[in-house]
Amino acid sequence: MADNITAVVTGGTRGIGRAVAAEFARRGVRVVVVARNREAGERTVAELGGGADLVTGDLSLLSDVRAVATRLLERCDRIDVLVHNAGVWPTRLVRTADKLEESFTVNHLAPFLLNHLLEERLVADRTRIVQLTAGLYAKGQLDLRRTPTGADFHRIRTYATTKLANLLTVPLFARRWEETGIRIDAIHPGVTNTGLGDRGGVRGLVLKGVKRAWAPPEIAALPVVRLTFAPADGPSGRYFDCERPVDLDPVATDEGLAQVVWEQAVDLTDLGPSAAPPPLPDPGEPLTPADPEE
Repeated sequence: MADNITAVVTGGTRGIGRAVAAEFARRGVRVVVVARNREAGERTVAELGGGADLVTGDLSLLSDVRAVATRLLERCDRIDVLVHNAGVWPTRLVRTADKLEESFTVNHLAPFLLNHLLEERLVADRTRIVQLTAGLYAKGQLDLRRTPTGADFHRIRTYATTKLANLLTVPLFARRWEETGIRIDAIHPGVTNTGLGDRGGVRGLVLKGVKRAWAPPEIAALPVVRLTFAPADGPSGRYFDCERPVDLDPVATDEGLAQVVWEQAVDLTDLGPSAAPPPLPDPGEPLTPADPEE
């Protein structure tokens, strides 16, 4: 069904990422799993079979993100699909060697940097990019001075805020690539029973009990995979709630904020002038493309 297609899945050893990788493999797609833990990655690749491959790297470290991009370019003759799945829901403040809050890097800067480092290949292959996000982005409270270092850390709000930062860039990537054939969309695959955000103590036990009623990763993976194969009959840069394109919450449609978030990400990742944000749209043009059927 999907012969000669290569799909890269970050965070592909567990949860939704593992389920997405498995569904791709079931459909005959060559899967390249990006994983932090080599042992878990090798086990996953062996289980997937079908020529699956592994690239290791810690996406909380900007140096490792660059190394992952280099390895992907070496290992992949082409990249037809890129699924940014890797994510962190922090339960405590962790600052990385880059002096940045861990989830800010994994959830926001890592996919931003990978998109730029792989851009030439993505353009050549007219890649379909799917960015996993979460409906909680609407609860984010982005503070451009404090959020990057976790100075405003909160066990719930930080996850929402880093997802918001990432989501603000998706329509800008769509605009940057509008003449290239690259398509990028964000998707909230539904509330899912994964290990994301697990914690210890009584609250952890209560959360595990609640999660039993949530959908398993195999169900959440289906709209993600279907989106990668969906016909290109709508604009790029949309936000999907499972199968359905929906309008973004106003907090994620602030064009001025999106530009500043992009510029800050360029500075933090040392990408340079070629990664400048796309120009502002004409007055009255929405940040998020409207679905022609809406």
